[in-house]
Amino acid sequence: MSAVPIPETRDHVLAGIMLTSVAYFVFTLHDAVVKLLVASTPVWQVLFFRSVTILIGCLILGGRPLCVEAARSPVMKPMFLRSFLILVAWLCYYTAARYLQLAELTTIYYAAPVMVTAMSVFVLKEQVPPVRWAAVFIGFAGVYLACDPATLGLSIPVLLVLAAAFMWGLSIVLLRKIALQEKTIVQMVLNNSFFLVTAGVPLVYLWHTPDLLEILLLLGAGTLAGIAQFTLFQGMKRAEASIVATFEYTGLVWAFLLGYLIWADIPRHEVFLGASLIIGAGLLMIAGEHFRKRPTPEK
Repeated sequence: MSAVPIPETRDHVLAGIMLTSVAYFVFTLHDAVVKLLVASTPVWQVLFFRSVTILIGCLILGGRPLCVEAARSPVMKPMFLRSFLILVAWLCYYTAARYLQLAELTTIYYAAPVMVTAMSVFVLKEQVPPVRWAAVFIGFAGVYLACDPATLGLSIPVLLVLAAAFMWGLSIVLLRKIALQEKTIVQMVLNNSFFLVTAGVPLVYLWHTPDLLEILLLLGAGTLAGIAQFTLFQGMKRAEASIVATFEYTGLVWAFLLGYLIWADIPRHEVFLGASLIIGAGLLMIAGEHFRKRPTPEK
């Protein structure tokens, strides 16, 4: 049975904002764990074990009926397309990461929310009020200020990160359409089944035997990714893509914080100014949705 769309009320939109904000926080924790892992473990192996962990969790909750439901899901094809886009984004991003600094990567990649907002107009036919556009561009200005990429040129690595941002943005737009048609746990099974098969093939040639610490990190990455996917999918059911796009910027604030706590990276004062703009963009979006008038549901 397909999921019943959740009506867009103010409370549901605010719940969607909260859920997606939590998702991006957990995704940042996940990225920190992955950063620790990729120093010794192939990215394909991280992706494989992450998918295994998530699928085990889903099967514990849903059992065999969940497998049958996933196999018969009407969103299987669009879900696999979305998974493919994310895979390409991963490959572009981590290839560029060899040549660009973290600040440069982050700045370019966070063009994605602007792309999501623009695509939501043309693909999802969403009505984007001026306050949303303002919040998106204020957030991007905060990212730009925090990372200071003024010296970047239009190189191959830069183009790869832009491609990653576009693929991720398009995947978010597709997720908004898919989320309204299927249950979250079914989406998670389809998404991670794709990654399990895709990552399993190159893993035959790139296998690295993990030690105890790496096993714990792999399990941690899978658990965090599962929580992040669940909250993101749930959030996308409740709020339009152009609304939640701005809150992806909050991940930058968490990234700088974790960088300080784990690697002792000390942010420059521009980082704090940029973070203030990012937080302000989020508050502007919340305020705009709080006071926005919505049609009263018919009784």
